Amino acid sequence: YEPEDKGDFLYYKESRDGQILEEGISEAGALSSWIAAGTSYSHHGVPMLPVYLFYSIFGFQRVGDLIWAAADSRTRGFLVGATAGRTTLSGEGLQHQDGTSHLIASTVPNCRAYDPCFAYEVAVIVEHGLKVTLEKQEDVFYYLTTMNENYIHPAMPPGSEEGIIRGMYRVRSRGVNYASAPARVQLLGSGTILREALGAAELLENDWGIAAEVWSVTSFTELRRTGLEIRRRNMGRAGKPPELTWVEQCLRTTGGPVIAATDYVRAVADLIREWVPGRYIMLGTDGFGRSDTRPTLRAFFEVD
Repeated sequence: YEPEDKGDFLYYKESRDGQILEEGISEAGALSSWIAAGTSYSHHGVPMLPVYLFYSIFGFQRVGDLIWAAADSRTRGFLVGATAGRTTLSGEGLQHQDGTSHLIASTVPNCRAYDPCFAYEVAVIVEHGLKVTLEKQEDVFYYLTTMNENYIHPAMPPGSEEGIIRGMYRVRSRGVNYASAPARVQLLGSGTILREALGAAELLENDWGIAAEVWSVTSFTELRRTGLEIRRRNMGRAGKPPELTWVEQCLRTTGGPVIAATDYVRAVADLIREWVPGRYIMLGTDGFGRSDTRPTLRAFFEVD
């Protein structure tokens, strides 16, 4: 593999103890290579850690049957859907804008899907995935969606690791005027749209005096998967206090309606409706992709 910047002073270099496969425009071939490496622990007794990067829309939608085959084969590794979401790759329109991959990922039992916004979220998820697949040797694989949008990445709030892995944590706490505010709201943001939620919180407080807390939802699918497990356990806890899901633990002491916004169809945020207290409003990018600037697209889909 010869990188595009080979002629530059600081060009991309490969490590001799790793391998990069550039499959070209062949998602089926690339995913087959990923499956071969991700099952080598079983076939050859050699654990490997394959990472397959691709346009997110050309993953679950284009080769979803192979991803299901990977799950059935107990493949271990990472899938990285790049330029993910319906508004991050603004100029490509329908052909490259992904609004459904996380919804499809929720149907694969051993797929752990995450939609991180900040670099520290990616680091925590990848570290956790390494421990799960290599140390604990669990037969799961991870799907991460990433974007090509440039923005500032803050430091990780202390104590956020558990929430990042479980699926949600608070990134903007209630202000000093929370108790006396005339109205309150909980904003849930996922992926790049988390930054829109943070901007909305500032606008609500500064212009209307509405106290807003913001939660980063790194995985609606993990929140649902563990929520269903807890619901099943609670069915056998007759006469005992029910076990709370992570969504309920996070939101039980908050106030006001809960509004969730993602760069995917509304059905993704709807995955956790069962455990959200009070009024729950979902915003998403239903419909076809369109070509325009990011601000215009997000205004069109009403996720800004």
